Amino acid sequence: MADGRSLPPVLQRMWGREPAPRRGPRPRLDLTMITAAAVEIADADGLAGVSMSSVAGRVGVATTALYRYVASKDDLLTSMADGVVPAPPDPAGLPWRDYLAVWTRAQRDIVLDHPWLLAVTRFAPPLGPRRLLWLDRALTALDGTGLDDGEKINVASSLTGYALTDAALTHTLASGSPELVDSGIEGATAYGEVLAEVLDPETYPALSAAMRSGVMGGAEGWTDADDFRFGLDLLLDGIEQLIARRASGR
Repeated sequence: MADGRSLPPVLQRMWGREPAPRRGPRPRLDLTMITAAAVEIADADGLAGVSMSSVAGRVGVATTALYRYVASKDDLLTSMADGVVPAPPDPAGLPWRDYLAVWTRAQRDIVLDHPWLLAVTRFAPPLGPRRLLWLDRALTALDGTGLDDGEKINVASSLTGYALTDAALTHTLASGSPELVDSGIEGATAYGEVLAEVLDPETYPALSAAMRSGVMGGAEGWTDADDFRFGLDLLLDGIEQLIARRASGR
């Protein structure tokens, strides 16, 4: 096993690898308490509200006391990105495709419940014990499919990337980015109407026709749940084809 001392201190604490103090009173704080307080602030006020001082105030200590557990705000964000994640779905004997569909949707839902995660985890590989448990469960679901370990990890990474991208789009259209709000665009319907107005049918014939058909709004238009499922099925169909090719020896 790797020496825990080679890990950054915050990861040592996240993994329970930090040596226990030999003497003195038991600390009244720990990384779990600090992380939970920071998550509460982020959920209420966004990442802009999270600072060492605001977290210290939430747990009732001086700001300097936090530096015993987290050396910087970046360390705190690393812990938050892992600490906010619940246990992964229970495979419960599900076939790999059914499980990965539940697994991917659950990741999307976590981000929609805590949209500040988009600024923390979008391009960061998992480091903490909770997020890596999700990766482990995805790999386990793919046991017996004929895929090698690298292919399994690529499958999990692709599905995670899709969940994050779809969550970002859904959150933006639901809450409005500054660019959309400043343009008076609120929601998918308004977005489609603006595009239908500005697109030149001669230059953008296919896209213009799609927007003018009302694809982004109305009863038959864009809905985040249906859109997510459509894209997820495309990915799962591709994974199914890859498994079939491996089974046939191609």
